[in-house]
Amino acid sequence: MDLKDQLKKLFPEHIEKKVSESTTETELCIQKQPLICKYEKRKGKPVTIIDGYSGSNSDLKKLTSKIKKTFNVGGSFKKSTIIIQGDYRDKIMNLLNEMGFGVKRVGG
Repeated sequence: MDLKDQLKKLFPEHIEKKVSESTTETELCIQKQPLICKYEKRKGKPVTIIDGYSGSNSDLKKLTSKIKKTFNVGGSFKKSTIIIQGDYRDKIMNLLNEMGFGVKRVGG
């Protein structure tokens, strides 16, 4: 008798739920205010900054990870800001628009 059978005897009214193993596409909190996408140079290197995300910290981490994997770039996140290495404003704005976010371009 294996463990599953023993558990069924202990809890006969329990209904087994099937859990989907593929959780690659996650739902992010879509906000009403647009995200601000701007370009800066820090220590002589170009960076793209996405600011104004008001979702949870874990959602911000997932969004940062998705952007980094999509464009094969480095980056990080702090508080409500995502910092991506390089000038990817147009590409990131297109990606965020496809995901349902409003995006506002700031600066040149």
